[in-house]
Amino acid sequence: MATISRRDCAKGLAGVTAAGFAARRSNAQQSAIPREGIGERLRHVSYSDLGGRPDSVQVMQNRGHLYVGHMFSNGVTILDAKNPRELKPVGFFTGGDFTRTHHLQVSDDLLLLANGANIVAMQSYDNIRGYFENALADSITNRKKFRSGLSIHDISRPAEMREIAFLEMPGLGINRLWWAGGRYAAVAAHLDGFTDHFLCMVDLQNITKPEIVGRWWMPGMNRAAGEASTLAPGRRVALHHMITAGNRGYGAWRDGGFTVHDLSDPTQPRLISHINWCPPFPGGTHTPLPLPGRKLAAVADEANAEKCAKGMFRTFLVDLRAEENPVPIATLPAPSERDFCAFGTFGPHNLHENRPGTFRSEEMLFATYNVAGVRVFDIKDAFAPKQIAYWVPPPPKKLIDPRPNVALAAKSADILVTTDGLVYVTDWNAGLNVLQFEG
Repeated sequence: MATISRRDCAKGLAGVTAAGFAARRSNAQQSAIPREGIGERLRHVSYSDLGGRPDSVQVMQNRGHLYVGHMFSNGVTILDAKNPRELKPVGFFTGGDFTRTHHLQVSDDLLLLANGANIVAMQSYDNIRGYFENALADSITNRKKFRSGLSIHDISRPAEMREIAFLEMPGLGINRLWWAGGRYAAVAAHLDGFTDHFLCMVDLQNITKPEIVGRWWMPGMNRAAGEASTLAPGRRVALHHMITAGNRGYGAWRDGGFTVHDLSDPTQPRLISHINWCPPFPGGTHTPLPLPGRKLAAVADEANAEKCAKGMFRTFLVDLRAEENPVPIATLPAPSERDFCAFGTFGPHNLHENRPGTFRSEEMLFATYNVAGVRVFDIKDAFAPKQIAYWVPPPPKKLIDPRPNVALAAKSADILVTTDGLVYVTDWNAGLNVLQFEG
């Protein structure tokens, strides 16, 4: 598996002077990165502060417009992106105070939106680990009124989000969901009585009356039914989200690992296999990207501690030729141009998810790495993946994240790649950047 060493961290970036980009432990050195960032085979095209709400997470595209969910700003910003060099904010939707709508899915002029508790606005955490190391049901002691459930919007008029349905889910709401069109959506939702997010299969046959028709959770999550948790302190088992391919579902369960499910009957999701590499790895399993043509999956563990305090998080390539026995065969090489641990949160966040209508490849992966920005990997040889492009963003001018003890550093979050190689990259604090892949 690919590894990173302190010696590797000390290497300078190709094409950048040693004095300008040597690996040093100082924020002053980090600020030397120009506003367009530093890259190789990824060229900066434009930037948007999203109409003054630069905290941004998931980004979706429809009819020449972008829909960007916010981490802290309780809403979704709509951008006119017909000219990617000049993104124009043209609309904003909010579910109300304390309602976070940071994740969304788009298909067929419809937008499905996660509604849930804006946990950070309700709760005071000492650092980012407070959220990641506690069950969601135990994490909030200062609960306020918010919307919890799935909202569905007509976006046939791109600058508008006309809500046409709302499926209430009594609890703390939805984290992420997967829907690329069709009858069923796979939703990671928390319902009262459970410890955290778990799988809810939502039937959209009647789009104005969606309903939960299937559920699956890890043993120990149904507290109301008397299930007892066996988790060690500081561990959190929760479905971050599931991605489906055909009649299979692939789930990422934070410190609970990676699962493969048979969804032939969406009302009764059936577990095929479960693997967990935490411990010895630090957990945080976030994105389960299936590569079905190659019987592989790329599984990213989200870095969720400042300055590598929990060690190095990885993105695994998993062999699924025998899906009842998944086997990790490699990890993607960790960015090594500098000592990224010195600056903030370093490690994987998300992968471009090969959605219909976007760039799709089973031999090339686009990924975000928080302070290390964007990485592109060639995985033709799944046993020896290699980095072929990167882009390192500058630090934000200020923090939107209200949690204390958070470094003023880039936090590249989500990524969407178009068929013509445009790369849209969000940041928890610093808006949206547009890049052009020149591979």
